[in-house]
Amino acid sequence: MRIWAEISRSPVLALLLGGGMCLSARADLVDDVRTQLARGAGSSAEAELASYKSRLGVTPEYLEALSWMARAAAASQHWDTAVSYATDTRTLAEQRLSKGKLDAEPHLPIALGAAYEVLAQAMAEKGQHEAAVRLLRSALARYGTTSIGPRLQKNLNLLSLVGHAAPALQAAQYLGPKPPTLSSLKGSPVLLFFWAHWCGDCKAEVPVITRLRQEFAPQGLVVIGPTQLYGYAAQGNDAPPAQERAYIESVRNRYYSSLLDMPVPLSKQNFNVYGASTTPTLVVLNRAGTVAMFHPGAIPYQELRSAIEKAMQ
Repeated sequence: MRIWAEISRSPVLALLLGGGMCLSARADLVDDVRTQLARGAGSSAEAELASYKSRLGVTPEYLEALSWMARAAAASQHWDTAVSYATDTRTLAEQRLSKGKLDAEPHLPIALGAAYEVLAQAMAEKGQHEAAVRLLRSALARYGTTSIGPRLQKNLNLLSLVGHAAPALQAAQYLGPKPPTLSSLKGSPVLLFFWAHWCGDCKAEVPVITRLRQEFAPQGLVVIGPTQLYGYAAQGNDAPPAQERAYIESVRNRYYSSLLDMPVPLSKQNFNVYGASTTPTLVVLNRAGTVAMFHPGAIPYQELRSAIEKAMQ
């Protein structure tokens, strides 16, 4: 199909399909579909999906693979195609929920979260901002306590957080110096650097954060680095909280040595409120304590520098 030939040329698509959430036991179908999409063979991916469905029906694996079709189309801004795939994914996924809980297995949450994400993105791109916000708020009311809650909140924050007061940080537990409250920092610009001990992109962002902190500290910039426990440590091995916390400290000492004096609130709630389902997530607050930038994912030095400069004004 011509549309898949056009989609295959998107550099954004190549980046999207090169990453994504890692699962210890991802179905072959999902891997195959992602590989075909990355190669520009969207028609082959469609054919494989159709064949799988005819043989095995609508399984969670099928729905995750279908959601990648939606994401591929969205990445290349083929919004009608993206909406079609995302709508099918959402409808079929929610039909399955009558048979069990969303988080009973790993594929269904990924599929449903992606469906809502693409649908909201498409609405926003078409100028239907309020409709996108309503969709995400409705989804949060239904799924906010599930694993896709932070992802839904991330997408809602992308549409609505900038220009509003920054949510308070929970800091009963922390690493490094005791974190100041955000309310006490009004008058100073603030950079929130949400990171995870397993996150390679977070480690790669450290030199950028360090350089910017050095440059803007004389103008009052404060950097806070929230993280959370994930239930595992080195090589993904399960770890109780005390063991994981010790592992996080070892990661900080090895990879974050230039930021050891950065306060690190340790709370899952902070990640939920800020929708930091992507790491790193970078949030810039201006001197009034208002969110000036909300950015899931790594960001180049110059772009982040520009955001901080604007927050200084």
